[in-house]
Amino acid sequence: MALTGVETILRSRRVHTSLANEMIYHATQQFLPALGAGLMLSLVVIRFAPHAVWMLPGLWQVIFSLGVFASCRFLPRHMYLVGMWYLATGLTSIALGQQATSLAPWLMGIPFGIGQLLVAAVLQFGYNYKDRHET
Repeated sequence: MALTGVETILRSRRVHTSLANEMIYHATQQFLPALGAGLMLSLVVIRFAPHAVWMLPGLWQVIFSLGVFASCRFLPRHMYLVGMWYLATGLTSIALGQQATSLAPWLMGIPFGIGQLLVAAVLQFGYNYKDRHET
């Protein structure tokens, strides 16, 4: 997420120089509730439902997708694909992980790794030619 944040800041300032800080602020503001909800959900599940901790990777991905969808208004149009990726992998992780009795690292690592590569691709190639060459 740190690399994505740095790339977003640099790309936003390069493409939208006068509105960059405001766009980043609004995108972050839209995403923060999802992060807060994910943190609180994790604490509640770990404390009160430790038998369901196996669901956290999928739930985190679903919540992350909601944050991405909420922020899409301030990001490249193709970022919706990233949100759909996280939603689909989150639901799949819950469906596949139901046999697990503990956290399965691959249900977290693989979807988030691919998802962050998708974010990088959208940030790199998501702006149309006209946007990339504005000054």
